[in-house]
Amino acid sequence: VLDDAVKMVQERLPDFKLSDIPEDDPETFEMISAGKTSGVFQMESAGMTGVCVGLKPQSIEDITAIIALYRPGPMDSIPRFIACKQNPEKITYKHPSLRPILSNTYGCIVYQEQVMLLSRLLADFTRGESDALRKAMGKKLRDKLDHMKPKFIEGGRKNGHDPKVLEKIWGDWEKFASYAFNKSHAAAYAVVSYQTAWLKYYYPVEYMAALMTSVIDNPTKVAEYIYVCRQMGIRILPPDINKGEADFSVDGGDIRYGLAAIKSIGRPVIRAIVN
Repeated sequence: VLDDAVKMVQERLPDFKLSDIPEDDPETFEMISAGKTSGVFQMESAGMTGVCVGLKPQSIEDITAIIALYRPGPMDSIPRFIACKQNPEKITYKHPSLRPILSNTYGCIVYQEQVMLLSRLLADFTRGESDALRKAMGKKLRDKLDHMKPKFIEGGRKNGHDPKVLEKIWGDWEKFASYAFNKSHAAAYAVVSYQTAWLKYYYPVEYMAALMTSVIDNPTKVAEYIYVCRQMGIRILPPDINKGEADFSVDGGDIRYGLAAIKSIGRPVIRAIVN
């Protein structure tokens, strides 16, 4: 979708490159925060849109957190995450040493990497052991987690930490383990989400044409995006045997309906017509 949209933009602006777009555009974040996320990668669902409206992301870091939080494990943290972002005085840490690792996520555990770092910091886990812990969480290996718990409690106690606090921290991790994301995965998603949102805001005609082309064989999705286009003030021009392309295309400031979206006409026929 991004590639198709960029090629259409380049027909007007040959030097345009996706890699040149700014990563901190306030208008793009304003659009996401307003819940105008139809067609934005990973952010289209009603639940995800609601989180965007509540959290009001201001950076790719915030989008990364939203993508990681909207999963069965960390989902329970979403209300707290939003409350702490909006009211920093609500942020609390079960132990002061958690602050540097959890400050970016407002005191909430969001990523597998945070658990890895904390296991090394609190209980002297080796890098290998912290990775084994990540794997056990990611794959929901209950036996392995139960096996690692005494080592964590004992290691933390040797470092002078209160076993009761360590028990609470481990309890949080067990809840979190039901489906935790690694940050690297969420960050890659977040960059793509931001790029799709940026294109939707600044080059809506090209972006929506590319998006509709991606679902050209799904009439329900095509109809859904046509409705979104109308809400955005974009006209959808009818199929035209003299001007149309196989895919949805840009025609002036409008989108021309793709010939391949017409039922019962094969692509070889459409290619012949376009030629």
